[in-house]
Amino acid sequence: MKYLLVLAVVWIGYHLWRKQRIADQAKPEAPARSGPMVMVACAHCGTHLPQTEALAHGGRFYCGPEHRDRHVG
Repeated sequence: MKYLLVLAVVWIGYHLWRKQRIADQAKPEAPARSGPMVMVACAHCGTHLPQTEALAHGGRFYCGPEHRDRHVG
């Protein structure tokens, strides 16, 4: 009789653990949140782009090397 009780407790514990594991896998992970991106305008054409992608030269930002070279050279 005690073996039957131990088996029932193990069975219930296994199913609770499995249910929790499935629920954890189903949760979508929240995307990493970062602050707002600083946008700058190209000094040549006026296209707005993130500052991290812009080319800086002489205190101005450019969308590509062609536009930077037109103003520098």
